[in-house]
Amino acid sequence: MMTDMKADVKKWDSDTEISAYIGKLIEGNAGDRSGKVYGFGHAVYTLSDPRTKILKKYAGILAQKKGLTEEFELYSKVEELASKILSERKETTIRPNVDYYSGLLYRLLGIPVEIFTPIFAMSRVAGWSAHRIEQILQNKIIRPAYITPDLEKLDYRKIESR
Repeated sequence: MMTDMKADVKKWDSDTEISAYIGKLIEGNAGDRSGKVYGFGHAVYTLSDPRTKILKKYAGILAQKKGLTEEFELYSKVEELASKILSERKETTIRPNVDYYSGLLYRLLGIPVEIFTPIFAMSRVAGWSAHRIEQILQNKIIRPAYITPDLEKLDYRKIESR
C-alpha cells in the first residue's frame, strides 16, 4: 500500500494529495483495490494501540540514522490523515495498529520484503497456540473465534480435482 502511495502521491508533505489518495484506497480505486487502509484498526485496541507509539518512536530514530526522515514523515502524515478520514467515514475511532509501522521498520533494518509476512506470522504463533490451548482446556471459545470444521461432514476430494 505504501509503495503504491509513494509512487502516486507526488508531494509527500501535501495533506490534500495524501487525503485524496487515502480516499481512493477506501473507495477501492488504489492500492490492491480492497478498500482497506492496511495497518489501521484493531479489534481489541479500539481507541489506540499502545504498541504503535513505541514502534513509531524506534522507526523514527532508525529513519533518521538511515537518512529517510522524509519517508518517516510521510508515514506520520498518513497516520494522522487516515485516522481522521477513517474515523469520520466509519463514525468510530480508527487508529493505526502495531503493524502500520512494522513494514517500514523491517525495510529500515534491511529485511527483504519477501519475509515480512513470515515474520508477522512467527511473531504471533506462540499467542495463537496459547489461545487455542486455553480454549481446549476451558472447553469454550475465547476471542479470537476459532471454528473447527466438522471433519465427518467434509467430503474428501482428490488433489487432482481441487
